[in-house]
Amino acid sequence: MHNAALAALGLGWLYVPVPLKGEAFERTVRALAASGFRGLNVTVPHKEAAAALADQRSAAVEAIGAANTLTFADGRIAAENTDAGGFLDALGESPRGRRALVLGAGGSARAIAWALREGGAAEVSVWNRTPQRAAALAQSLDVRHVDRPEPADLIVNCTSVGLGGGIATAEAIAALGLATTEPPSALVDLVYGDAPSPLAAWVTDAGGRFVDGLEVLVHQGARSLAGWSGQPAPVDVMRTAAIRLHYAPQQTARDA
Repeated sequence: MHNAALAALGLGWLYVPVPLKGEAFERTVRALAASGFRGLNVTVPHKEAAAALADQRSAAVEAIGAANTLTFADGRIAAENTDAGGFLDALGESPRGRRALVLGAGGSARAIAWALREGGAAEVSVWNRTPQRAAALAQSLDVRHVDRPEPADLIVNCTSVGLGGGIATAEAIAALGLATTEPPSALVDLVYGDAPSPLAAWVTDAGGRFVDGLEVLVHQGARSLAGWSGQPAPVDVMRTAAIRLHYAPQQTARDA
C-alpha cells in the first residue's frame, strides 16, 4: 500500500517491515532514526513504548497514551496516532451531534472513543464484555460506560468478533449484545478479512451505511505517509493496492 503510494508520488523511498523485540525497541528505533529512515508505523505491542520514547507527542498521543506513527526529523522523534484521525476520515462524515456506541475496550476502542468525543459527538458510550475494562476506559476519557449496548446513530466495532470469518450475522450480533438494538444509521467495523463483515448486512439491510476496517487502515496509512512526506497521500492508489493485496491470494485460490 505504502510502496504503491510512494511510486505514485515519485519518491525514491522504500517501505519495509522491521520486526522488533520489546527489549530492543527503543535502542533500535533510535538507531533507525540515525540511519536515514524517515519514520515508522508501529503496531501492537509497541504503541505505548513508541509514545514514551518520543521527543514530541501530538494531542491524540497524549490523550490515548499510544502512538502508531513515528516521524524522524532534525534529530528529534515525533509521535502521532493516526488511528483516531484515520477513523474519522474513513467515516467520511462528522460525528457532531450524534450518539455513538463503541464496542470494545482495547487500544483501538480508546482511540475511537477519543476521536468521537473530540469530533463533537453528542454522546459517546463504551460497552465491553468485561464491564470493568469499559468502565475504566470511559472514566479516563470522560465518556459513558454502559452495561449493555444502547440505541445509537453510529456504532463502531473495536472487538475481535468476526475476525477470521466463519461467523454468521445473527451470531455476531448476539456476541456483541446487539440482539435487541436497532441497526444504526452508520456502522464501522475495524475487523476486516477475506469474507464480508457479518455486521454489514445487519446495517445495510436497514438502509444504513457500512464502513469496513480495510478502509480505516487505508486512511490511517495515508495520514502517516502525509506526515512523513509533507505531501497529500494518494488515497485511491493506496486503497487499490490494499484491496488487491488483501483479496488477490484468496481470489487466486478460487480461480485455481
